[in-house]
Amino acid sequence: QVRLVESGGGLVQPGGSLRLSCAASGGSFSGYTMGWFRQAPGKEREFVAAIISNGDLSDYADSVQGRFTISRDNARNTVYLQMNSLKPEDTAVYYCAADRNRWAPRVLPSYDYWGQGAQVTVSS
Repeated sequence: QVRLVESGGGLVQPGGSLRLSCAASGGSFSGYTMGWFRQAPGKEREFVAAIISNGDLSDYADSVQGRFTISRDNARNTVYLQMNSLKPEDTAVYYCAADRNRWAPRVLPSYDYWGQGAQVTVSS
């Protein structure tokens, strides 16, 4: 069973930066597509970014393109989400997820394992 644990969330002012981390254990991390999703109050969970198993390919939602960067360190079984130029509308619980089998980055049901989430609040 794969366990995913997010960290690095918090409160930040508009225009600020945060880096989320997601540490994986119990599986073959280097073979998984890893994704970040977010869910704001009263809204559905939405795709943010994803990175393929070897790190050579990534995908971003239009709303975060150019501001967020996803990366991974397979030696540390960790995926990161660097978030810059944060806006109040980025406020949400951020979840990391792992897909064992394929590259379908925006397909939520494709992901097999999920973390518990990390709160990100962007407010002055």
